[in-house]
Amino acid sequence: MGALIARQVSGILAAQSARSGLPSAQESTEGGTRTPVLSEEESKATLARLADEVGKGGEINDLVLVGIRRRGDHLAARLASHLLSRHETDVPTGSLDITLYRDDFAQIGPRPIIGVTDIPVDLTDRRVVVVDDVLFTGRTIRAALNELADFGRPRRIELCVLIDRGGRELPIHADYVGTTVEVGVGQRVVVHVPEEDGELGAFLESEQEAG
Repeated sequence: MGALIARQVSGILAAQSARSGLPSAQESTEGGTRTPVLSEEESKATLARLADEVGKGGEINDLVLVGIRRRGDHLAARLASHLLSRHETDVPTGSLDITLYRDDFAQIGPRPIIGVTDIPVDLTDRRVVVVDDVLFTGRTIRAALNELADFGRPRRIELCVLIDRGGRELPIHADYVGTTVEVGVGQRVVVHVPEEDGELGAFLESEQEAG
């Protein structure tokens, strides 16, 4: 059943790719295949739309964008750039490394890689929009909310994600969503950004079936 669902999802995405002029529906990867969900141009257009929605969602004069490393921070910078061009407002942008706040921190090994957290302003009484690439279980977002509490008491916290893939384990939802993707067994959604991956886009990756 899981393999059937995975093939059905891949078939739907392949049909969407054919209609929208995306690259080849499936590309071989080490250990499986990947299917484009958002091309570079579609990713840019989606981020522009999300920035507009964030701009319309509340005051931007006290807005702070906080991206979750290692890709949410780059997406936040793109949102800020779009807001600057559309609203002529230079929105402060920060980044969070949530490693120390993960609820499975004790299970990730004796030498976890901990990145830099950079929050440029006091968050007290600010409107904060947390930015991430993919929303899945909600546990990363909970860790981010716990860490944000160390930097003040925001007036309001919202969540913006490029991809919502479902599968929530906590009662967390996004206020701004680029696109929603149904994910089958043995699949995952990944977002690539030029700063980390050399390209911009979102992909549905499928593991190679045994046998």
